[in-house]
Amino acid sequence: MMKRFIFKHKVSALFLFLVLFYSMSLIAQTDFAEYSGKVVDGRSNKTLESTSLNINETNISVITNSEGQFTLKVPSKYLDSKVVVSSLGYNTRVIPLSELSDKNNTIKLYRAVTQLSAVSISAYKNAENLIRKVFREKNKNVQNKTVFMTAFYRETIKRRSRNVSLTEAVVNILKHPHTSPQRDAIKLGKARKSTDYKRLDTLSVKLQGGPFSTIYLDVMKYPEYIFTDKTIASYNFSFNQPSTINNRNVFVVNFSPKNNGLNINYNGILYIDVQSLALVSASYTLDVSNKSKMKNLLVKKKPRDVIVYPLEANYRVDYKARGGKWYYSYSSLSLKFKVNKKRELFNKVYTLSSEMAVTDWEVNTTNRKIRNRDRLKPTVIITDAISGFSDPDFWGEYNLIEPDKSIESAIDKIKKSIEKQKEKEKIANGKP
Repeated sequence: MMKRFIFKHKVSALFLFLVLFYSMSLIAQTDFAEYSGKVVDGRSNKTLESTSLNINETNISVITNSEGQFTLKVPSKYLDSKVVVSSLGYNTRVIPLSELSDKNNTIKLYRAVTQLSAVSISAYKNAENLIRKVFREKNKNVQNKTVFMTAFYRETIKRRSRNVSLTEAVVNILKHPHTSPQRDAIKLGKARKSTDYKRLDTLSVKLQGGPFSTIYLDVMKYPEYIFTDKTIASYNFSFNQPSTINNRNVFVVNFSPKNNGLNINYNGILYIDVQSLALVSASYTLDVSNKSKMKNLLVKKKPRDVIVYPLEANYRVDYKARGGKWYYSYSSLSLKFKVNKKRELFNKVYTLSSEMAVTDWEVNTTNRKIRNRDRLKPTVIITDAISGFSDPDFWGEYNLIEPDKSIESAIDKIKKSIEKQKEKEKIANGKP
């Protein structure tokens, strides 16, 4: 009788333990709240892409996709907080999370009226003097400590208008200050990729993609890719109408090459915070008019009988302020190019688009490192792992950039391909 009691007691205790373990697992899995919706212009209802949504007094943030959509995952300990919604040229909104629903939120932003006196602009005599000052005195503005970042990376390759490759990854970035001789290190966290090799001739041409292609757009850390003391003199700079971001006035400066004397020339716009003279954002394009100079520029590796001509190359980088310093926040590139191959009648046109958004970061006070064996190489090509596309909860608590409709369509096709493969495996194994 006593043995039976002890046995029942052990079974009951085990059952209680399993229930508690299961309940704790559920809590651990859902230790965050999720909010989704879109950000639009308050007057025209036009969706606003690359709008930042930041949890107040934290470094947790996301940006809207090309269709203004977002999904924001907030740890439970911050649910009493507010979200700061900001976009260049618009008044910033601060919204308590308690006022948002789980889905279908529509956040309206209204254009800001920027009032900037002529005195503010004339203080620098001309726009080139301002830009030189921005880069010369960046020590005052750019983060001067090593930070450990979590970021979401997405890369798509299209042949004509059809997606032929889709890569998504959560990465960790050990970002060193610009004064450090050390280059930034990137570690791959969670990733998934699917490539249609029948439509993408990756055996013949390797493109300049990967997470490093976006991190190198941080012109404050890597000015050698666009602006140095020597190259600044090769550009014309001019003031445009001022703008606003995060309720702060911003200088808007256009730039273009003076005489195309550089090997690589860019045209673009720089956004400079009036108060701190920090670079807030840069948007620019590569001058591809000189075919002989541009030939094979965007290629890492190719056969001798292939020539690659860039047709378009667009770049963007954004920064955010925190504690009086400005940190790398987001960057994107879009490269369109034509592949000519001898003895082939038709050329192939590809578009490579990649973007990386920092979703959280902290100053590296504990001296966290990324081991050499875990570091991605700048030439990395992330290997295929398509199974992740069948899991709707693949990213868990990680924040990401919501896919636009074309990418959603590509993901749906990948899911169907996975399901077909599973059915074939079942039939091959004799299972119904």
